[in-house]
Amino acid sequence: MGISVRYEGAVAVVSIHRPEALNALNRELIDQLDACISEIESRKEVKCVILHGSKNFAAGADIAQMADCDPEGAKAFAFSPVYNRMVQLPVPTIAAMEGYALGGGLELALACDLRICGESAKLGFPEIGLGIMPGAGGTIRAPRLIGGAKAMEMIFTGSSLSAADAERIGLVNRVVSDGDVLTAAMEMAMKIAKKSRAALEVAKHSILAGMEMTSVTEAVAMEAENWSGMFATYDQKEGMHAFLEKRKPSFADR
Repeated sequence: MGISVRYEGAVAVVSIHRPEALNALNRELIDQLDACISEIESRKEVKCVILHGSKNFAAGADIAQMADCDPEGAKAFAFSPVYNRMVQLPVPTIAAMEGYALGGGLELALACDLRICGESAKLGFPEIGLGIMPGAGGTIRAPRLIGGAKAMEMIFTGSSLSAADAERIGLVNRVVSDGDVLTAAMEMAMKIAKKSRAALEVAKHSILAGMEMTSVTEAVAMEAENWSGMFATYDQKEGMHAFLEKRKPSFADR
């Protein structure tokens, strides 16, 4: 049982392994994920991160550990600080989802930038049936991704979505055959990993920061500052000169 990370070139693959509980998340697993994030942060050669659970992404949180919590105990159990660290990773992240991605598991996927799921995957927020609501970003990130009405429908009814419906409403980027989820995620990650890490970092920061800003004019001004600042980087010079010279760029590894 546990969460581990391995590296394939510039791609970090984080694996959730608790098959006997359908990869349900508990405090121990979240603490291990926290440690994996710290390790990834220290490796400047990483350009993309995949988060994957074999057969099931994560079938929610471990209810047995929460059932008798009081409000203060529930706060200590909260996964949000670690999920926020996943969001704040400077490079793109991909959730590769098989089987169940429910409750805290779906919230973990929402903390990633991109989502790929298998055709038989089931995604949902069943917390309302337990007398609670999503508490690790579900009521915040889902509306921003799919709109308030669709998020409310998912959260208020507790119903699960099929992979096809999740793709239709924009909850996931792509649906593939069940056995091809990790392969598809790796193909996307390897494509990303060929790009400039400096450019990936600034692009991700600009997107996330812009989504938080209420003024489009101010957001576009922020984007322009980020864009122009990149003309001081090695990768900008290498990328543009490689284009002009009709060759593949050799971006800096850092």
